[in-house]
Formats: sequence, C-alpha cells, structure tokens
Amino acid sequence: MGIEEDIKSTNFEDNYHKAVINLAYTSGWINNYLRPEFEKHNLTQQQFNILRILRGQFPKPATVNLLKERMIDKMSDASRIVDRLVQKGLVSRCTNSRDRRAVDIRISEEGLSILKKMDVDFKTRDLFKQNLTEEEAGQLSDLLDKMRGRCISDSCGSDGCE
Repeated sequence: MGIEEDIKSTNFEDNYHKAVINLAYTSGWINNYLRPEFEKHNLTQQQFNILRILRGQFPKPATVNLLKERMIDKMSDASRIVDRLVQKGLVSRCTNSRDRRAVDIRISEEGLSILKKMDVDFKTRDLFKQNLTEEEAGQLSDLLDKMRGRCISDSCGSDGCE
C-alpha cells in the first residue's frame, strides 16, 4: 500500500513534498508500533531513549546536557524525564564530586534489568524484516542520512556527502 492509499490523497506538489509527507506518516506509524512495547514496561519512548543513552555511558555518569545532545526527540524536556525515571528507581542522580554544581545521572540496576528484558522481548529488526532485507534497511538509513546532509557511507556517492 502506498502513501496515497494510506492518507487517501494524491495531492502532492512534487516528489519532495510526497517524501516529506511519507516520512512524517511513517514516523507516526513506527511510534504507534513501538508504543505497546514501551507500555509493557511502563515507559515512554523518551524515557527508553534516555535509559539507552545511560546504558551506553555505563558505568560512567551522564549530565542532563549530554542527554539533551544525544536524545532523538530534541523537543523533550530531559530534566523532567530524568525526574520521572528517578521516581521509578530506574536512574539515580547525585552531585558530581569534582563540580558540585554539576549533577551526575546513572542508570540503576533496575534500569539495566528492564532494558535487558526489552532486548530479549523485542528486536527492532522485527519491525522491518518482513518488508525489507537487511541491505535495503542499510540503503534506507543511508538515504535518510543523505537527506539530512550527513551522508558518510560509500554507497551515497559524493554529492553533498561529508
């Protein structure tokens, strides 16, 4: 099924316009697909994103600024998300020993445990593997990087690539 059938419209200015609409629609589709996986563990997508960042940092702490820089959703309020994760016991917050003005944030054992369960229960490849080969998924990723002007893969060619 194409985007025209999904949104019941063929009124696109050009293929660039169609691509933007298709990306926005697909983003919503992915979010709706993933939401139940997060809800099983009483998490939001943004909370999951912060837990993954903190797991990548583990055992080193992170700052709220580092989390903001690395978050997928740049409009999220990282401080409030951290507050909710602290309330759930999934992260801890403590004063930095070298700079008392800075706050260190670390994932807890419980946070690590939830991510480990989620790693077993759900694989992101399950989202695509029926419709895309692994090579096609790589090509799609390269095209999305190229669209954002960040193409670094050999397969993208030289136009606009770093």
